[in-house]
Amino acid sequence: MTRVLVVDDEPQILRALRINLSVRGYEVTTAADGAAALRAAAQTRPEVIVLDLGLPDMDGIEVLAGLRGWSTAPVIVLSARTDSADKVDALDAGADDYVTKPFGMDEFLARLRAAVRRGAAAADVDEPVVVTESFTVDLAAKRVVKDGSEVHLTPTEWGMLEMLVRNRGKLVGRKELLKEVWGPAYATETHYLRVYLAQLRRKLEDDPAHPKHLLTEAGMGYRFAE
Repeated sequence: MTRVLVVDDEPQILRALRINLSVRGYEVTTAADGAAALRAAAQTRPEVIVLDLGLPDMDGIEVLAGLRGWSTAPVIVLSARTDSADKVDALDAGADDYVTKPFGMDEFLARLRAAVRRGAAAADVDEPVVVTESFTVDLAAKRVVKDGSEVHLTPTEWGMLEMLVRNRGKLVGRKELLKEVWGPAYATETHYLRVYLAQLRRKLEDDPAHPKHLLTEAGMGYRFAE
C-alpha cells in the first residue's frame, strides 16, 4: 500500500480525501496543521504528501521547507491561491505539483498517481555512469555527485535530469519532457520546465547563468551536453 500524508485544516477536505484514497488502496494519514504534519511525516515516512498552503499555525511553504530538509517524497500542494507567483514559490520550495481549490477528484487522483510513479521509478536498470567536468550522474543508483558530495534532488528534479541524460546530445522537446516527467495532462505546463531547469542549474552547473550541460534550445526544448 502506498503511504499518503494529507495535510489540510478543512475537515471536509480531509474526510473526502481520506475516503477517496482509502477505497483505492492507499494507506492514509491526515494532519490539520503544520506541526502535526511534520510529526506525522517523520513517524509514517509517506511516499507522497498532499499539502495545503493555508494552515493555521504556519505557512505551507515553511512546512515544505521542513520536509525537504530530509524527505524526497513527492509533494502535491493544495491551495485556494491562484496567483502564478504562489505556484512558482511552491515549486521553487520543492513542490512537485500544484492543485488549485476547488478541484475535481478525478483530476486530483490522476495527479496523485503521476506523483507516485515519479517517486517510485525503478532503480534496478543497469545504466551507465555519465561524467561531465562539473558533476557525475549514476543512472542506476539515481545519484548525482558534484565536488565529491552527493547532490540532493527531489523526485521531479531527478526525473527531468534523467530524461535529459538518457537522451544526451539530443534535443528533447518541451511536450515530450512534460509528458514523460509529469504525465500527459501536463503537456502545456511549460512554466514547470523553466522552474525545474533553473533549480537543476543552481545545484549542478559551475556557473548557472552560463550553463555548459543543461542547455535550452529556445522555443523547442532542452539538451544535455557532456
